[in-house]
Amino acid sequence: MQTDIDPRSLIGLKAFDRDGTKIGTVDEVYLDDATGAPEWAAVRTGLFSRDAFVPLEPSELVDDTLCVPFPRSLIRDAPDFGVGRHLSPEQELQLYHHYGLDVPRLGPDDTLSA
Repeated sequence: MQTDIDPRSLIGLKAFDRDGTKIGTVDEVYLDDATGAPEWAAVRTGLFSRDAFVPLEPSELVDDTLCVPFPRSLIRDAPDFGVGRHLSPEQELQLYHHYGLDVPRLGPDDTLSA
């Protein structure tokens, strides 16, 4: 995903899975602590449902929608950490593993590890 995008512009966008099925609406965006780039989005999956965390990389913005290249079932089964709080390195690691994504390389002062 484009890293120079204003994270606030993602709030309220509709999100769709890899099959084009609506997942929900972007509720919050979480930034990388080191770079400040948008890294995760919390997507409200329904009126009485919870937010599911989705990775913004490798997701894409297409016609004012967020297209997440994972199946809806995987997204709905993502670890639930609640919203409105900072994601810890351990929580991010759980999300990377859940989605089968490579953990980003970190500098010597970072604490996230595989």
